[in-house]
Amino acid sequence: MKKTELVFIPLPGLSHLVSAVEAAKILLRRDRRLSVTFLIIKFPNNTLVDAYTQEISSDPDPIISSLRIIHLPDHEIAPISDTFLFDVIDSQIPGIRNVLSELVQQSSGRIAGIVVDMFCTKFVDVADEIGLPCYVFFTSSASFLGLFSHLTSLRLEHNQELTQYHNSDAELSVPCLSIKVPAKVLPVVAVREGPLTDCAFDCFARYSRIKGVLINTFYELESYAIRSLSNGKAPKVYPIGPILNLDHQLGSSKSQSEDHEIIKKWLDLQPDSSVVFLCFGSRAAFEFPQLKEIASALERCEHGFLWSVRKPPPKGTMQRPTEYEDFGDVLPEGFLERTKGRGKVVGWAPQMAVLSHPAVGGFVSHCGWNSTLESVWCGVPVATFPLLAEQQLNAFQLVKELGMAEAIRVDYNKDSVGEEEIVGSEEIEAAIRRLMAVDGSSGVREKVRNMQKESRLCLKEGGSSYNAQISFLEDLVD
Repeated sequence: MKKTELVFIPLPGLSHLVSAVEAAKILLRRDRRLSVTFLIIKFPNNTLVDAYTQEISSDPDPIISSLRIIHLPDHEIAPISDTFLFDVIDSQIPGIRNVLSELVQQSSGRIAGIVVDMFCTKFVDVADEIGLPCYVFFTSSASFLGLFSHLTSLRLEHNQELTQYHNSDAELSVPCLSIKVPAKVLPVVAVREGPLTDCAFDCFARYSRIKGVLINTFYELESYAIRSLSNGKAPKVYPIGPILNLDHQLGSSKSQSEDHEIIKKWLDLQPDSSVVFLCFGSRAAFEFPQLKEIASALERCEHGFLWSVRKPPPKGTMQRPTEYEDFGDVLPEGFLERTKGRGKVVGWAPQMAVLSHPAVGGFVSHCGWNSTLESVWCGVPVATFPLLAEQQLNAFQLVKELGMAEAIRVDYNKDSVGEEEIVGSEEIEAAIRRLMAVDGSSGVREKVRNMQKESRLCLKEGGSSYNAQISFLEDLVD
C-alpha cells in the first residue's frame, strides 16, 4: 500500500507541538495510508521539547509507527528581542529547504504537502520553491483567525492606522463575530507600532497563499466564525477539533507526577462540584499585589479552592514561571492557616486531570485557547481573567457572544503599557460566587454542559469535526 506523507513543522513551544502531534495522530487514525514526518525546531536551551519527543518515540500506541521525528539543528540567535520568535523561524529557513528537498527525493510515497504552525508562514515560500502545497495548523480559535485576517486587511489593503484603537473605547464590526468587538480586547500586538507588529502582520498576510487551515475548534462552538471563514475565499478551513492531550501525565517530571497524586488525593476528599480551580497557564505568574487580592477573594467567598501559584521569571527574560519553595513567603500572612482544609495552594498542576475531577465545579482561567477547549470538554464553566496574546478575545467571545462564562474581566491585559493594573478582590469574589452558584440565573453552567456534549459528538463518525478531518484527507489526495 503506497503511503501519502504529510510534513508538519510546528512552533518550538511545547503547547503548539503537543497539539500538532495530537492532530497528526487523529489524521493517521482516519487514513492508514498516511504517514507523518515532524521537523522539530527548538528554542535555544529548551529541554522540554527533547523530553516530549523522547516520550513520543516510546509511546506504545501502534499509530506512532507511521510518525517520525527529525530534529533540526539549533542556530545562534541574536540577543532576545520582541521579535525573537520570528527570528528563530527565519533562522531555520535554509535548513527547512534542505530537509524538504531531501524528503522529496527520498520519499517512497508521495509528499502531499506541509502543515506549518500558525506563526510559521515564512515556510510558505519554501513550499512554493519545492512545489509542495502548504497548509496551516491553527492552534487558536476560528474567531481569532478571522479577527486578525480582518485587521491585516485593514492595515495592508486599506492603509488604516490601527494604532487609533490602542486603549480606545471604540467598537468594531468584525465579520467573524456576531456582535461588535471592543477595541480593548484586540491583541496588543495589532494596535501598536514596532518590529513585532510588522512581523505579525507579515505572517498573517501570507495566509492568502496557503491551501487550507486546520483549526483546533469545532463547528458547534464557533459556528458564526466558521461560516464567515467558509465564504468561498481562499484558504479553505477545516475545523477539526477539539484537539486535546488527554494523557494527563504527558511531559511531566517525576516530582510533578508526585504532586499530581497529592492533588488527586485532596480532590477525592471534596464534594462534587464544590471546588473552584485557579490556574493561569504556563507563561503567566502574578506578583504579590495581585496575589493578595486573589487570596482575599478566596478567603471571603468560602468556596473550596485549588490555586496554582507560580513564581514570575525575571523581568525582560523569556523564561517560564518556576516553583516557590514556601507559599507562606508570597501569600498574605495567615492565609494558609485560615483556609486550611477548605483550600489548597499548589505550584504546577495537571490542568486536564484537575478539570476532569468531579470535585471541580469552576475554573478561574487566563482563557488560553487550549484551556478554553479543556474546560468545555470537561464541562467546567470559566470565570475569565485574560492576561496575554489573544486571551482577551477568547474571554469576550465566551462571556459576551456565547454566554458560556462569567467575567472577572474580559479586557485585562498584562501587556498594556504603563503600571500594571490590579484587579480588586471584590470583583474576583463576585465572579467566583456567580460561577459556583448551583442554579445561576445566567444559565452559564447549563450552556457549558450542553457544549460539552457537542465537543464529544463532533469527533464521532458523522460529527462535524470528523467530517472536516475526512474532507481534509480527501482534498489532500486530489
